[in-house]
Amino acid sequence: MKAKVVVATVSGKAYFMLVNELKERDMAFLSVIPGDSLPAETKVVLTTEKEKHLIKHEKILVYSEDAVVSTVVNDAQRILQGKENYEKIVVGIDPGEVFGLAVIADGKINETCNCFSVREILEKLRSILQDFDASSTAVSVKIGNGVPAYKDLLEALDSTLPPEVVLEVVSEAGTDRHIDEKKHRRGLRDIVSAIRIAGRTGYTCPRRKIDEENN
Repeated sequence: MKAKVVVATVSGKAYFMLVNELKERDMAFLSVIPGDSLPAETKVVLTTEKEKHLIKHEKILVYSEDAVVSTVVNDAQRILQGKENYEKIVVGIDPGEVFGLAVIADGKINETCNCFSVREILEKLRSILQDFDASSTAVSVKIGNGVPAYKDLLEALDSTLPPEVVLEVVSEAGTDRHIDEKKHRRGLRDIVSAIRIAGRTGYTCPRRKIDEENN
């Protein structure tokens, strides 16, 4: 399949950040020098503020050094799917010594990662949520209940996340089945479980924030 994402920059830092994020998500891309002609199949171009004037395309996304690179790549994925906004975002979390996290946007995997503390999970979720408009996108976070630590994570999420975010506790039974040894060795086991957790229906937890605001 031909790449529909083009990275057009001579900035070493911007190129490194953008390409790393694209590779982590297994997104095919093509690199060009700003000003070069673009392939006919190009759907979106990633570049910098200083270089965007050199690019002739209707879909240009600008990455700045003080921005979160995942935001730009999230927008690129949305454009590739032909969407103005996502209707539903589901975040699956597999708690444990290593936290697996998966973001599912309108039924498709948008982003995955491993986190190593509750604090890192909260920071990641804040970054994810700032990319979406809560007025038009429904957001739910599903937490697996396989280890007792999920209770501490649930409490931290409840006290930190906006009240419109739905929190669910999901059974982890079977979420780590049929995961081959290659994925286990590569550290993908927790991510695969998080993806499966995101796809399950769980128990919706009452939000303490909503109760506090109503009192």
